[in-house]
Amino acid sequence: MPAPDPTMTTAAGASGTPGAADAAGAASAPGAPGALGALGARGAVVAPVADIPAEAVAPLLRGITVLRKLTEADGTLSLSALEKSTGLARSTVDRITATLARMGYVRLDGRDVTLAPRLMELGNAYLAALRLPALLSARADALADELDESVSLAVADRDGIRFIHQATRRRAMSLSFRIGDLLPAERTAPGPLFATEWTDTDWHRWRTRRAADPRDEGFPAIPPNDRPTPDEDFVHRTTRAAADGWCLDDQLIEPGLVAVSAPVRDPRTGRPACVASVVSHTSRHTAAQLRDTLLPPLLRTVAAMEHDLRTAPPPAPGPPPAGLATWTGASKQELGREFVESLARGLTVLTAFGEGRPALTLTEVAKATGLSRATARRALITHEHAGLLVPSPDRTFTLIPEVLSLGFPPLSRLSLPQIAQPHLDALASRVHESTSLAVLSDSGTEIQYTARAAAGRVMSADITVGTRHPARSTSLGRVLLADAPEGYALTDEELEAGLRTIAVPVRDRTGTTVAAANIALHAARRTPESCVRDLLPPLRTTAAAIEADLRTAGHFRRVPLT
Repeated sequence: MPAPDPTMTTAAGASGTPGAADAAGAASAPGAPGALGALGARGAVVAPVADIPAEAVAPLLRGITVLRKLTEADGTLSLSALEKSTGLARSTVDRITATLARMGYVRLDGRDVTLAPRLMELGNAYLAALRLPALLSARADALADELDESVSLAVADRDGIRFIHQATRRRAMSLSFRIGDLLPAERTAPGPLFATEWTDTDWHRWRTRRAADPRDEGFPAIPPNDRPTPDEDFVHRTTRAAADGWCLDDQLIEPGLVAVSAPVRDPRTGRPACVASVVSHTSRHTAAQLRDTLLPPLLRTVAAMEHDLRTAPPPAPGPPPAGLATWTGASKQELGREFVESLARGLTVLTAFGEGRPALTLTEVAKATGLSRATARRALITHEHAGLLVPSPDRTFTLIPEVLSLGFPPLSRLSLPQIAQPHLDALASRVHESTSLAVLSDSGTEIQYTARAAAGRVMSADITVGTRHPARSTSLGRVLLADAPEGYALTDEELEAGLRTIAVPVRDRTGTTVAAANIALHAARRTPESCVRDLLPPLRTTAAAIEADLRTAGHFRRVPLT
């Protein structure tokens, strides 16, 4: 495959990319758990110590292992469970999680470690460099609206497929796949379309994986396969897909799930850049009905997507991360031994990539991050070994879909209330008053409480999530109705005698007010002036923290507000 075009990076997967097969093999070869183990795409600890490059950064490999184990566990594990699953010493787990918490990538809640929305900036870097979600997601969303069915975009990830966009429908029987989820190629509709480009090496790797894991237990996004199909079935489907130019999935993942897929081809190479799929349930469409009724509009959309790729202007490079080396140095100075600086600096290397920066040289990575060339080089070697990026003959490096394995699937399903809850909890603990988040109802005349944190007091505001109040009688409602820059609202015993509240807006990536956060207290505890002086600053700080997480989580997806 040619070096990445500066206007668009395609993702036919690691296979077919010079040097990718070796990198992918190193990242997915079996090995016993160990303190230096990294995780491959299939979830197994890999690479015995002797196989790790001498210049690889051991703490960075350990941190990647921890993040992948947390991802496999759907986002949360206890410290003891992390110790057991990674094979790392407890003291090492403690230092790694403390460093990740300092970076905002995880939250520490007692003995539990939970992935935090800011971690999505790593996956966002890959998706931004890829450009496909930005260029094609609107078409996928429009097709989902037209057909009232779920539509997905997927790229190849070695012998599997990984989702980069999901436009799902809300119904009882709905698609539960997430951005970043990895599926085995043979149990999907996109898989045979990507396999039409496989080399003999790719087919050998696929057969080896099938023999080692016949029930697909290394793919946590799908149920185990109790009735594996013969290898020849997938070979036949691939041959058929090459002839037809599209492919069906007739309940290969689980009973009732059907899909039809078509490739969106890279205008430079003619190879699949991604695959678009329409997914339904047999209660709505049989596989034959998908082919007869939904394939034509899918093919029209794919043609429009390919036109978009041909005519897309070159991207303007976005700003690279700034001051990261300085920040990690300051954190090390403050936290001492508990902060693993090599881990933090290694992970920030991934954020050097992005819009207009799909392929970077060593010098460009060092410049973007503020790291020395030696430090950046060792991080790149480590990420290549871990299967997160690949080198090209032109001496550049490119992120590959495996980056999405670092927390993106569980975090890509977060709603705004889930994002806001830990921040509200922290605020309530700080000010010793109840805090809430609310949105406007569809009518625009009421607010609906979507999250809250209670104060540890005998007498405090007690409002249940889901409760509705007239918007104009609450500080939350007035903020939402006003949508004024830097605005706040204070109500003084208007909704209920003795209840005083102060609220500020919560804005999304576009600057639109989508929710409001407040502090509620008994009027006897503070005057209105004291509320503005003492409570407004921490409330604004909390809103800003919620907004920062919302911007990261909403970069490539719509975050549900309720």
